[in-house]
Amino acid sequence: MALYLFKRINVNLLLFNVCVHGRFHCVIYLQVFNAKTAELLSHHQVEIQQRFPKEGWVEQDPKEILKSVHECVERTCEKLQQLNIDITNIKAIGVSNQRETTVVWDKTTGEPLYNAIVDQLILFMFLVWLDLRTQSTVERLLKRIPGKNKSFFKFRTGLPLSTYFSAVKLRWLLDNVEEIRQAVDDGRAMFGTIDSWLIWSLTGGKNGGVHCTDVTNASRTMLFNIHSLEWDPELCQFFDIPVEILPKVRSSSEIYGLMKSGALTGVPISGCLGDQSAALVGQMCFQDGQAKNTYGTGCFLLCNTGQKSVFSQHGLLTTIAYKLGRDKPVCYALEGSVAIAGAVVRWLRDNLGIVKTAQEVEKLAAEAGTSYGCYFVPAFSGLYAPYWEPSARGIICGLTQFTNKKHIAFAALEAVCFQTREILDAMNKDCGIPLNQLQVDGGMTNNKVLMQLQSDILCIPVVKPSMPETTALGAAMAAGAAEGVGIWSLNPGDLTAVTCERFEPQINPEESEFRYARWKKAVMKSMGWETSEFGDLFCSHHLWTIPMI
Repeated sequence: MALYLFKRINVNLLLFNVCVHGRFHCVIYLQVFNAKTAELLSHHQVEIQQRFPKEGWVEQDPKEILKSVHECVERTCEKLQQLNIDITNIKAIGVSNQRETTVVWDKTTGEPLYNAIVDQLILFMFLVWLDLRTQSTVERLLKRIPGKNKSFFKFRTGLPLSTYFSAVKLRWLLDNVEEIRQAVDDGRAMFGTIDSWLIWSLTGGKNGGVHCTDVTNASRTMLFNIHSLEWDPELCQFFDIPVEILPKVRSSSEIYGLMKSGALTGVPISGCLGDQSAALVGQMCFQDGQAKNTYGTGCFLLCNTGQKSVFSQHGLLTTIAYKLGRDKPVCYALEGSVAIAGAVVRWLRDNLGIVKTAQEVEKLAAEAGTSYGCYFVPAFSGLYAPYWEPSARGIICGLTQFTNKKHIAFAALEAVCFQTREILDAMNKDCGIPLNQLQVDGGMTNNKVLMQLQSDILCIPVVKPSMPETTALGAAMAAGAAEGVGIWSLNPGDLTAVTCERFEPQINPEESEFRYARWKKAVMKSMGWETSEFGDLFCSHHLWTIPMI
């Protein structure tokens, strides 16, 4: 059975934010914030379609995205007027987006030259199928690298060579779409991620639109040197991509240009962040060692490593966290993913049928209060960071005659927490900064049993803000703080206090360590199950490509 996941593109006004999230349906989602209180004032959303032209391909229409953004802007402004809020009070616009979706367009006509290639397609029986049209491109490029080392460029880019990142998608487009090749030869082509396409279009398009991106989005292309903060000539040469088609790279907080049409004509677009970086900013993780975890279908963990780029020995990515101003320093982050989080709850509902709604899992787990020695390793498609073991498969072990569905529900929630701890332990080993609390956001954080378990297993507080859309808030903060806007201070002493729910550890560290050790024992038992040619092929394609929310 296919599990259809929800895809969003957030557009945040008053900071508005365009954020590509989720995965199967796609919604333009616009929010308006009060810059003094961070209060959400209004929002609007429009659903758009995903396109599947061939098996294993997933695309979006850039024109439909842009049209939906305009519709969201107009409808939200109407809602504000109904609330007697003067839309002239909207002082800045921030953009946040899913980082690897790739667009190429014609600067003379303003028309996209091909649909946007999206990173992730669908969770089907819990195998994470990406848009794999670029796999042959990756294999061809690997032949040109000494030892076929996927991590050959990681000290420049922080990334492994993968189907996921934009350079490979762009190379595929240049190799396979004649219209794009011709536009490049004619000097008409422009490349960008969703943020670049929207900023260019909203600031005038073919009539003087600004072709730019920010450092966080640039750092996910595999063409950007995360140390020099410039497009890398050698990387562009390796991928055979002309630097002329790339956007100018700017900081995450500065005025890029003004809106040229619609209800917000003249309002500056002044914030731009990739979605996970925006969530880090929205969680106000500005100090070295502060980390956030976004709980969705999977989990995205980012740990701020400050002005020092840390290269992981445990399979984590090094990425740019933010650069909040032209003259401000760049800050880096370590990033890791938990493959299966909310997906395990859906598995209990859709595959086992032990609950009818996701909310029932919390109720069952609360009634159990323990897993009764039961451990659930949801390695449905192998183990990812920090193990990178493609042969693993999911197991439920430690069953006795007394085990029931309540214990399994508890063990499923514990599995999310154990996986998070493993990523955070890897981060600690890589950067040497112990975590003193974890900031959390995302849909699963409404599960209080899960949040308490997470605190117990980490032996540190877990802090959940009352504002659930931290990605949107982060883009808003960056936009409002930009020079020339100046309506939102990012100085720690000036930041608006955010109401939070705090979960403190309720078990002693010895019990936590005992349960964690038993989890690791269960993980070891999950390994070595898949030995087929299919399993090897699948995992070789997906080993480094596990983006999910």
